[in-house]
Parts: sequence; structure tokens; C-alpha cells
Amino acid sequence: MAIANDPPARDAATIMLVRDSAAGSLEVCMVRRHIESDFVGGAYVFPGGKVDEEDRGEDATASCVGRDDAQASTLLGVARGGLAFWVGALRECFEEAGVLFCYPQGAAPGSPLVDATDPAVHSRLVAMRAALAAAGRNADFLAACAAEGLSLAVDRVHYFSHWITPEGAPKRYDTRFFVAALPPGQVAVHDDHETVDTVWVDPADALARAAAGELEIIFPTMKNLEAISRFATAGDLLDAALAIEKVPTVLPRVVVDERGFRILLPGDDGYDEAIMPPQQRATTAAEVSEAIRSIGLDGRAERR
Repeated sequence: MAIANDPPARDAATIMLVRDSAAGSLEVCMVRRHIESDFVGGAYVFPGGKVDEEDRGEDATASCVGRDDAQASTLLGVARGGLAFWVGALRECFEEAGVLFCYPQGAAPGSPLVDATDPAVHSRLVAMRAALAAAGRNADFLAACAAEGLSLAVDRVHYFSHWITPEGAPKRYDTRFFVAALPPGQVAVHDDHETVDTVWVDPADALARAAAGELEIIFPTMKNLEAISRFATAGDLLDAALAIEKVPTVLPRVVVDERGFRILLPGDDGYDEAIMPPQQRATTAAEVSEAIRSIGLDGRAERR
């Protein structure tokens, strides 16, 4: 049951970029949000962000190869508009990490991706990203792809999990998490604006470093790291993602007891009854950010 006057959750999408390390084990790319970001500044996250209106509509649909809106919407369990989450995820991944999943225009699904091991291709992608950054709010990602003769390879990006910000928060997101293998020849590099660091890390190691206070990682990111840490290689993870028939929605609930904040997930004891009383809810984005960043993998945080 939604809380009265609860702000609607904004659509968002994020990509867990994965690859195999030199030793052959799974690594995932994480970027650090700028410390002055209005939400969990300084935290390490996966590249992603809000789905924009420009990610929807005919131009976006025409830019995609390998999946149409009906197929995307069925996978996400929505009536329509599902393809926008893929477009938004790919756009944000390129903006924040400089990685673009694309085919040459006219290529069939499953054909080779644009290969950035070619120095000329690499230079074009770098220049395209720089031009979009320079354009700021006037940037047109889809037009830039079309000008470069590129189509979005949405079939190479696989739906993995679905998290919604708890009710009662002043800023809420309805976030779809995707997984995808790093395209050939591409290098993930933060943009030095929204993101200020890039690391490739073993998921279990990332969790250990978070527990040790070396990396700041928020709860939904921790839980997704925990989920992918079960897989030995990037190929194993992608095969599993392809086999998923239904992705459950995770809507955490925040409760406060004598020990501090606690997150409950669907299926936890007390989840159905857990609605934070109005007088105990954080009232600003900064307060919610502080509460979220204090919660560990066990879903609990002590009062500060």
C-alpha cells in the first residue's frame, strides 16, 4: 500500500558491466559518484541514471536493434515503454563510463559489435562522448548515434533485477538493473563530472572492501554485488541472466527500532506490517542519503 502523498518513483536504469580478469574470474565495473552529487555523493555505483523522455518514442525505437518495445515491455512486466529502460541504460553508460553498446547501422542482431580496438573507431567514440558532454542539457544522444552510423545493441544487455526506493523517501527511483559484457576494445573511463573514479573489482572483494570502510557502497548495490558474486565468470553470469524468466520487484521497507535503521525485504518477518511512521521518516534528500549510506549488507545500521 502506497503512503499518502508519497512522491512517485522515477524510472531509472543501470548496467553492471562485466568482464573476466586476467586470471579468468568475474569482474564488474563501478564508478564513484561526485562527492557533491545530491544523492549518495561519493558512493561507488554501477553506471546509470534516470530514464529521460528522449529515451522514449519513435526515434529511440528506430535506434535499437535486437529487441522492440513489446518484447522489452514483456521482459519488464509493463504494458508499454519498456525499451526506454534499455535506451536510458545505454545512454547513461556512455555518458558516465564511456562504453557504448552499438552495431553499425543495418547490422543484424547478434552480429559483431562495433570494435573499438580499431584506433579510428576508438577516436570517433571518444570524440562523440566529448561532444555530448560539451552540449550539456542540449545533448542529443540518439542524434549523435545516427550521425555516426550507429544503432543501439539492446540485445546485448540483459535484464537482471528490479529495485524501488522505499516509500517515505523524498526522492524515489524505480530502477532496472541490467548486465552486459564489456564490448571489444572499449575502456571504461569516468567522465570527471558526474563520476570521478572507475574500478574493476571482484564482486566479493567489493563487498569486503565496503565492510572494511574502503569503498562506500549503498544497500541495493551491495545486494546486486552479492547476487553476481555467485558466478565464476562473466559468461556464467550472462547465461544465467538470459535464462531468467521473471525478475521479482524488490521494494525495501525501512523501520526504526532501538538499534537504529533496519531494511526489510519482501519475505522478511514483519515486512507486510512495516511502514515507517511519518514522524520517523527522513524529510530531506540529504537525510535519506545519510540513512542509506549507513546501512550494511545485513540491512541494519546503528544510529549515528
